[in-house]
Amino acid sequence: MCGAVRFVARNVPSTFGICHCEACRRWTGSALFEVSVKTDDLNWTGTEHIATRQTSDWAERAWCRECGTALYFRQTKEGEWFGGTDLPLGLFDDPNGFTLTHEIFVDHAPDGICLKDSGQKRLTRAEVIALNPDVATI
Repeated sequence: MCGAVRFVARNVPSTFGICHCEACRRWTGSALFEVSVKTDDLNWTGTEHIATRQTSDWAERAWCRECGTALYFRQTKEGEWFGGTDLPLGLFDDPNGFTLTHEIFVDHAPDGICLKDSGQKRLTRAEVIALNPDVATI
């Protein structure tokens, strides 16, 4: 968000997943929409601004020390997902073109979250800004 930390990712898959676990919900304020990239395919700048926390005995999360933006989730213990870094989809300069392939912890998703258009009110960015011009800086 503030630009203190940046990354370049190579070999980025065209797919993303969603995690509804309690830890991801608390970390993101919702669900984690993530793109899994091999850790070796990531180059970070501004690493002095990256804070990490071992959030379990098998994984860590990172954020920007300057603005608090969530940066990644990474398994630190050998296992099925070891060697990958899950990046929030919103960190990509252009988050378009990714295809949702999976959701996990679906039984923990808040009952009000529905990712399909089931008649709920849906607003475009322009419509939201028209209602509240202050959000134009987001």
